[in-house]
Amino acid sequence: MRTLCASTLIGEFFVIGFAGLVAMKDDTLSTTTVWTVCGVAMLLSVLLCGMLTRPGGVQLGWVLQGALILSGFVVPMMFFLGALFAALWWASVHYGRIIDEAKARWAAQAESQAAADAS
Repeated sequence: MRTLCASTLIGEFFVIGFAGLVAMKDDTLSTTTVWTVCGVAMLLSVLLCGMLTRPGGVQLGWVLQGALILSGFVVPMMFFLGALFAALWWASVHYGRIIDEAKARWAAQAESQAAADAS
C-alpha cells in the first residue's frame, strides 16, 4: 500500500505546484497567500509519504484529497483533478491493502515451505 499511496502523493505534489502557478494569475490573491497555502499542501503531501504506515496517515491523506477538491473554488480545474486524485487515492489504499495481504500470505507460505524443507 505504501508504494501506491506514495506515488499518488508525489503526483499530487506536482499538481499542487502547477495549481499554484495558475492561482497566481488571480488578481484577488496575493502571491504570498498562494504560495503559503500551496507550500503547506506540497509539504504535507511529501510528509505523508513517510507517515502512511503510522496511525492516521491514510486519514490525513483523505483530508488532503478533500482540500484538493475544495481548491477548485480558486482554480476550477482542480475540481476535476481533485476528484481524479481522490479516486487514485482510494484505489491506492484499496488495492494496496490487497497486495499487502497477498505478500503476507506468500511470505508465510515460503516460510512454511522452507521449514518443511529443512526438516
